[in-house]
Amino acid sequence: MSTPHPQQAPSPVPPQGAPQQGAPYDHGQGLPGAAYTSPIPIKRTHLGNAIVSEWTKIRSVRSTVWTITIFLLLVVGTGLIIAANTKAQDYAEVPYTLPAFFGLILGQICLITLGVLVVSSEYGTGMIRTTMTASPQRSRVLAAKFLVFFVVAFTVSALAIGLVGLFTSGMHDDGSVESVPMGGTLLKGSLYVSLLGVLALAVGALLRHSAGAITAMLGLVLVPAILPAFLMISESTRDIGEKMLEYNAPNSLAKVFQLESGSGGGTPQLWLLAGITVAAIVGAFIRLESRDV
Repeated sequence: MSTPHPQQAPSPVPPQGAPQQGAPYDHGQGLPGAAYTSPIPIKRTHLGNAIVSEWTKIRSVRSTVWTITIFLLLVVGTGLIIAANTKAQDYAEVPYTLPAFFGLILGQICLITLGVLVVSSEYGTGMIRTTMTASPQRSRVLAAKFLVFFVVAFTVSALAIGLVGLFTSGMHDDGSVESVPMGGTLLKGSLYVSLLGVLALAVGALLRHSAGAITAMLGLVLVPAILPAFLMISESTRDIGEKMLEYNAPNSLAKVFQLESGSGGGTPQLWLLAGITVAAIVGAFIRLESRDV
């Protein structure tokens, strides 16, 4: 006697209009054979988008507010104190922006610190991974950081030096002396301290560590100002000490503000710093492309 076969369940019938197995299906409209089209508009990104992103970052973090505020207080505050203790005759051969020099000696450390933090803070928190995921073209991100920071540093420096020059001119411009024009020192002084900040940013991108990069930059600024005193003791190292004394950061700023006559307005020192900064920037781009984040 044969055993009856169990009743088989009927195969499901696909709904009308559904695609057959293996056929392309448009999830947006449910039409068979149509390709999927995203409802979100696709826009090609460019350097301007990265600049907007970096500008949003730099103006929304507390480190920027604190460093720039302290920079302005040091440069403008110290400049006004110095200007109040000078006379009109003191500006017969120097510009009215000279008092800003004394504030920049300390204020440049603020821009150096900010330059390092612009890039190293992202490595410290791990946010650099998110940044590179959102913008896979790494060189574009780093270029945007350099551009945004340079514009911010130059603008703030020019503002501080210009305010000191205007206030000093208002205090002492009584017509008794004809001071040196302020435009050259304002431009060169702002450019010099801004390049120092950009160099710090490049060092931060190379070292990827805030404390290490800030220490390296402070050493680069302070050691050449101290070491010549020891190098000039010996005749064999005297020439090195003299060159280091001529091109260190404090003396370079002094030449920019024409504290020394016949110094060329600090132009050779400015070109040297620009060359070192460009070399550091190239190294930062090479390291960014050759190493993982």
